[in-house]
Amino acid sequence: MANLPGVLDRLTVAFEVREALATGRAVVALESTLISHGLPYPQNLEVARASESAVRAAGAIPATVAVHDGRLLVGLDPAGLESLATAPAGSVRKAARPSLAVALAGGGWAATTVSATMIAAHAAGIRVFATGGIGGVHRGALGGGPAGRAPTFDISSDLEELARTPMAVVCAGPKAILDVAATLEYLETRGVPVIAIGQDELPGFFARSAGVRAPGSVPDVRGAADIVATHLGLGLRAGIVVCVPVPAEAALPDDLARDAVERAVREAGDAGIAGPALTPWLLTRIATLTQGASIRANTALIVNDARVAGELATLLGR
Repeated sequence: MANLPGVLDRLTVAFEVREALATGRAVVALESTLISHGLPYPQNLEVARASESAVRAAGAIPATVAVHDGRLLVGLDPAGLESLATAPAGSVRKAARPSLAVALAGGGWAATTVSATMIAAHAAGIRVFATGGIGGVHRGALGGGPAGRAPTFDISSDLEELARTPMAVVCAGPKAILDVAATLEYLETRGVPVIAIGQDELPGFFARSAGVRAPGSVPDVRGAADIVATHLGLGLRAGIVVCVPVPAEAALPDDLARDAVERAVREAGDAGIAGPALTPWLLTRIATLTQGASIRANTALIVNDARVAGELATLLGR
């Protein structure tokens, strides 16, 4: 386990996860905000279960992370998954690094975002984490945009966590609603490698391509495992982002995805929607604009990322 004594005091690791780590078996951490904030019931529970099943099918043990009654749980049992998925609307907090103390002190359930999941998983000794898409630099964070608006400095704490926590994060790239190019620049500045599997372009979350060349690419998961093992072995104290495109059968056409994102972002700006409310509003609006196709892509990429993370963790264990 990592040397994080304060976090360790709050950590509860499920028996199956603890046993796997003790015997050197592969483990994959999974975040829980998709269960509480990303998808409605029962779809949220179905995707959470499918993600865990995908990890197991790849030969690894899943460890869904959440906060409950002042404890950081690494590995939810079936009852815990269902309880989180069916919690009353508005009763589940979001726990990120900046809000983790509030979530722990507040009692009840809190779902962990990328940054909080990385903190708990790293403390437990887990090296691979799967999520849908990472947060990053929001459009307008650095200024510009309509009427030369002032910069919002809306930059996700995910990026700083990636710069300070040595872990492989498997995802479908930065969320499509972000300034993808600026997010890549930020990660480069903070020393976080980004590689794409099977293509030269960065995945576009809902679409196969973001229209931006990936900083690095490998042909398959084995190639990714070689780079991840080398990076983590250097002891640089930073994570590495492994990007996997959404399965082709569920992907939105590149132009459709970009048009929907651009329109939703423009409408959000016109309506003055910003801060924590922005991301859920944008994702809901994009789902409407694409007649639900973005939700189908989102659920497919979440499960696919879990599968690839399971394969990666298994390879690293060898």
